[in-house]
Amino acid sequence: MNIVILDGYTENPGDLSWDGFERLGSLAVYPRIPGNGTVSVAGAIADAEIVITNKTPITAETIKACPGIKYIGLLSTGYNVVDLDAARARGIPVTNIPAYGTDAVSQFVFALLLEICHHVAHHDKAVKDGAWAACPDFCFWDFPLIELSGKTMGIVGFGRIGRATCRIAKAFGMHVVVNDPLPGDADDALAEYASLDDLYSRSDVIVLHCPLTPGTEGMIGKDAIAKMKDGVIIINNARGPLIVEQDLADALNAGKVYAAGVDVVSVEPIRPDNPLLTAKNCFITPHISWAPKESRQRLMDIAVENLSSFLSGKPVNVVNP
Repeated sequence: MNIVILDGYTENPGDLSWDGFERLGSLAVYPRIPGNGTVSVAGAIADAEIVITNKTPITAETIKACPGIKYIGLLSTGYNVVDLDAARARGIPVTNIPAYGTDAVSQFVFALLLEICHHVAHHDKAVKDGAWAACPDFCFWDFPLIELSGKTMGIVGFGRIGRATCRIAKAFGMHVVVNDPLPGDADDALAEYASLDDLYSRSDVIVLHCPLTPGTEGMIGKDAIAKMKDGVIIINNARGPLIVEQDLADALNAGKVYAAGVDVVSVEPIRPDNPLLTAKNCFITPHISWAPKESRQRLMDIAVENLSSFLSGKPVNVVNP
């Protein structure tokens, strides 16, 4: 069984092992496809039966050009990079990784939020640049410092990650209100449910943990922001297109939104003209919430299990049944 991994570097830049896949077949790993332009996606797949991808698109044209494909496995939860209909028409199961980074992603919410509250990186640099040594007082701070205890966090999307974030917020002494399209599936005792408008109006911090759907795309735009408290903080490490970026930038620059922390943007890698790059008090990280070694190892283990299950005739985590 020939296995090809199309974009292995992001998942495994060298600190993990591909041994699990190597035990299941003959393995070829491409760090990036297309890389230097010499190898196309179809050229990399060639006659491989097993294709593993993260963000490299598997289009209908690629599927047609590679008649040997029997299985497509994703090194991610999202699966929009694969033409599911084309794969289904060929009888090719497509599998994803439904849950691997819950703790890492919820932890990263607070990495962003605490940076906004305390500007740790700025103050570290100021100290090393000599500002504390030259200070006439025993301490100084260049930005308002914010205590989270007693504040209200609104969480939009209350699945595994939303619930994990809720528990951490409560440990900080925050009150939590949530909105979810399926509240009956959640633990009603964990948080207070609210309408979206009520969540907007009451929250000091709003965190997005919902999936990207036609109903949620662009949900945080000027109309939603107008319903929020003055000085609200917005955190998004779910999906970039949940936010209308120009509207958020305008609200940041006007002071309606005090700060934003985003680990995702509408087009990735970020474009040089993204308005959030020049917006006031906007903290942007390069889509790394999922990336601690521990969570990437879980992802790798599940991906291997997905393939092993397929080879044994009992496929799991199939997204195109």
